[in-house]
Amino acid sequence: MKASAKVQVVMSNSAKKLILASTSAYRRELLERLRIPFDVISPQVDETPLPGESTLDLALRLAKAKAAAVAQQHPEAWVIGSDQVADLCGAAIGKPGNFERAMAQLQLMRGATVTFHTALCLMHGETETALSIPTEVTFRKLSDDVLEAYLHAEEPYDCAGSAKSEGLGISLLEAIKSDDPTALIGLPLIALSGLLRDAGFVIPAKK
Repeated sequence: MKASAKVQVVMSNSAKKLILASTSAYRRELLERLRIPFDVISPQVDETPLPGESTLDLALRLAKAKAAAVAQQHPEAWVIGSDQVADLCGAAIGKPGNFERAMAQLQLMRGATVTFHTALCLMHGETETALSIPTEVTFRKLSDDVLEAYLHAEEPYDCAGSAKSEGLGISLLEAIKSDDPTALIGLPLIALSGLLRDAGFVIPAKK
């Protein structure tokens, strides 16, 4: 019986419904690396921090909330929720949205180490597993002229911390410390691969 059940799991990747609860193009591109069929649905979640909420707790709460918002409408599916909060000395650093705020962020982080909490939640019905991967990023001490040139070149205004490590933003960084290299981009694939395998997904899928 155990052997036949295992065979059923191996053959069931296409039968399992997987949904990424996100509006992020970065997370979508990362999840595509695992070559598992999935849908994308935008979760409707208020991302306002709660009074006294830590950056880690905020990231975890939002990852769970995003997964739950979609899972409630699709109880048959496995739903991935994720959120990232950048922390500088206990203060959350969000997406800048424009050049002025991005410049202010980079000036603030110049020569400092910022912790990016990337939270992940896999939800199916009433079952959920959540975790967070920290990434420590140390920014170089660079002049305003260099920072301004970078912002005009890459326009990372939809990126928390105002520097895309997967692009030209890597030139602003002195060091990155993490156990999961894609966590900084928005989705920790090492951790996610483990959660999906535990849920019965086969990675890599057999042809």
